[in-house]
Amino acid sequence: MARIKRLFTIKTKFEAFLVIYALALGAAERGVTYMEQYPGTGGQLLALACSGAVFMAGGMIIDALELRRAFH
Repeated sequence: MARIKRLFTIKTKFEAFLVIYALALGAAERGVTYMEQYPGTGGQLLALACSGAVFMAGGMIIDALELRRAFH
């Protein structure tokens, strides 16, 4: 079980940036879909919320990685 857990643990900044990149690709695609489904200001606000969520999640991932390094 520990070997499987290691596969899902982000250990380096490079891995963190890969995860953030994947999140950004998904959020961008979702934002485009929102703008197609909801034309106008509503779709643009939803697309903006998607990209904002990536910034927040990315910051948390980087902070957690640095915090883990500080304690280990």
